[in-house]
Amino acid sequence: MKKIVLASNNQGKLTEFQRLFSKIDIEVIPQSVMGIPECPEPHITFVENALTKARHASQHSGLPALADDSGICSIALQGAPGVHSARYAGISPKSDQANNAKLDEELNHYADKSIFYVCVLVLVRHANDPQPIIAEANWYGQWQSQAAGSNGFGYDPHFYLVEHHKTAAQMTQNEKNRFTHRAQALRILLSKLQQQANNNAHV
Repeated sequence: MKKIVLASNNQGKLTEFQRLFSKIDIEVIPQSVMGIPECPEPHITFVENALTKARHASQHSGLPALADDSGICSIALQGAPGVHSARYAGISPKSDQANNAKLDEELNHYADKSIFYVCVLVLVRHANDPQPIIAEANWYGQWQSQAAGSNGFGYDPHFYLVEHHKTAAQMTQNEKNRFTHRAQALRILLSKLQQQANNNAHV
C-alpha cells in the first residue's frame, strides 16, 4: 500500500496525515484532487461517519481509502458538539471562531470544563472491504475561554492541557505529533496494520 486517498478536504488534517504517513513511505492524496465529491455524514457516531466516508472515497477512486472523523466532546454537555463539531454554529459559512464562541457560551453555564478530542480512523483496502481497520483515541483537556496560540485549528486555541500548561495551539509541531488524538489513533492504526501484515506472512 503505497498510495491512499484521504476522505477529507480539510487542509489541516491533510497536512497532518501527509506528514505522519510520509514516515512510512505512504503517499496521502486528498479526495479533491481526484474529483471525488464530499460524502454526507448523516450518522450520530464518529465510527459510522468515518466508515461511510472511507467506502465512498474508495469506491470513487478504486484505491485504498482512509477516513478520519473527529471532533470535540464536553462532559457537561453530554458529548456535544461531538460529530457536529465542525459545523456546531452552523454552515453559513462554517467558522472555527463561531464554533468556539458557541461552545464557550454554553460551557459558561457549567462548572465542569472537562473536554476531550476524539479521533476515529477507518482504513478500507477497497470499497467493499469486509474487515476495515479501525483505530480510536481520545485526548483529554480543559476548556479555556481565552484563546491562546496560533499553531492549530478548530478548537485548539481553547483546548488547555493541564499537564503541559498550554493549549493545543501553543504546542510545537513535534509535541502535537506525539500527543494529539489523531497521532494517537494513527499509531494504533499502524500497529494494527503491522500485526495484520505479520499474520498474513504466516498464513
